[in-house]
Amino acid sequence: MRFRHPDGTTVHLAYCTNVHPAETLDGVLAQLRDHCEPVRRRLGRDRLGIGLWLARDAARTLDTDPAALRALRGELDRRGLEVVTLNGFPYEGFGADEVKYRVYRPDWADTERLEYTTALARILAGLLPDDVTEGSVSTLPLGWRTAWTDDRAEAGHRALVTLAERLDALAELTGRSVRVGLEPEPGCVVETTGDALAPLTAVDHPRIGVCVDTCHLATSFEDPAGALDALVEARVPVVKSQLSAALHADRPDRPEVRTALAAFAEPRFLHQTRTVDAGRLRGTDDLGEALDGDALPAAAPWRAHFHVPLHAAPAAPLTATHDVLRDALARLVGGPHPRTRHLEVETYTWQALPPAQRPRNRAQLTDGIAAELALARDLLTDLGLKELP
Repeated sequence: MRFRHPDGTTVHLAYCTNVHPAETLDGVLAQLRDHCEPVRRRLGRDRLGIGLWLARDAARTLDTDPAALRALRGELDRRGLEVVTLNGFPYEGFGADEVKYRVYRPDWADTERLEYTTALARILAGLLPDDVTEGSVSTLPLGWRTAWTDDRAEAGHRALVTLAERLDALAELTGRSVRVGLEPEPGCVVETTGDALAPLTAVDHPRIGVCVDTCHLATSFEDPAGALDALVEARVPVVKSQLSAALHADRPDRPEVRTALAAFAEPRFLHQTRTVDAGRLRGTDDLGEALDGDALPAAAPWRAHFHVPLHAAPAAPLTATHDVLRDALARLVGGPHPRTRHLEVETYTWQALPPAQRPRNRAQLTDGIAAELALARDLLTDLGLKELP
């Protein structure tokens, strides 16, 4: 979906396909048929933006076989779909029964991460619509914190510098600019937007910036205004933003609240949980750990990294951080000029929701994704953007 900002800029809205992951190109093509095109039709749109997640094997096929890339581009066109952004955070196995810490490997100290991201940039340059010259890729925020030694930090820095050089060469070769954004996430080396400032100013390149995920922003209790203003001051670009909401519990000391939270403590994804205690951010790596005894202080609200649907708050006594989403979006695109041109709805946890809240079939999932996009569309038009055909 495309929108015209009051300043004349085109802003793109997509939804991320990691909600129905596939490891191979055949699986990606099936996604377009079974999920993406039905969402477009449900919205009554002639064109729908999607943020593709391409696992390692699918990316290798597309990067090494020009015919396969042309076939994917043709299938996108045939189904009324367009791609301006890729999700390059998960490397493989995002559809596994247990993902947890695996999603952070390989990290930016490993050459596999650099090669994978470079391949995604080349692929995206070939998938961009004919009238679009800029693409974006979101990526791992360097690595998981516990394994990040000084030596690995230096290797990660060198990899980002090399990536910037490769992106420059790609732009010169193709005439299309692909930018890559580190996506701050709780528990990682770059947990907050503030943590991104030092490594990105050290690289100091306009094609390397941040991807602001509003669920992660909220989970870490970051203030959208302060976070985004600090990025502007440091001249760190917001390459893209993922529109998402975190799980919020006002009174985690109450038994009924802990019971409600326990329904979201599931075995597939990591749900980092945070609270502010005496002005300091405290947290656990997973929601189950937070609920186990007194691992996390319960005198103040908790937020958990669980992407809840944008259009539907969880049942009481829990809520979601939709207010942070709205505030961040207003500051990203509601001003005189947009701070980013690529927006992506990223609720990948539909099948990890408590059983009563999960979609029971493909049609219900289509309805849910379409409802999220419709809400995002309404938020954008309320901010003065005009939806384009």
